[in-house]
Amino acid sequence: MELLQLMLVLGTVVGVADGNTILVKDNAGQTTTIKLACINAPEATDKRYGLAATQRLKQLLPPQTPVVIRSTEQLKSGRPAGEVFVDNRSVNLLLVESGNAVVDQESLQNCYESKTQFLIAEANAKNKHLGLWQQSKLQLKLHTK
Repeated sequence: MELLQLMLVLGTVVGVADGNTILVKDNAGQTTTIKLACINAPEATDKRYGLAATQRLKQLLPPQTPVVIRSTEQLKSGRPAGEVFVDNRSVNLLLVESGNAVVDQESLQNCYESKTQFLIAEANAKNKHLGLWQQSKLQLKLHTK
């Protein structure tokens, strides 16, 4: 196991940038932009689904919410990606469960502990036609790395 996968960061949410990107202040007062790992959400320019994903994330992570982030990878842009937890619940997984995000197959191996849960959550959201899955064919521009 890589050391990066074992790293947990305690912080406080400062804001939500889009459907899968947040700003977090750590205990040292450093603010960092974090991409939610193992998921993709619609681009903010997608007025219907992008806005819905951003709004859902803002509901789950209002400013000053304490979070634990399990760092999963460093993106090409240099930004960290991680699985964000509030009260022992994965916010990343909650977005997939509600149909506001889809599983990112390319980075799913980085969420090895929750991989099966992510796949089940996506299948359930798809079967129930939640969020993004209300469309007959999913042809959205998704926010990726």
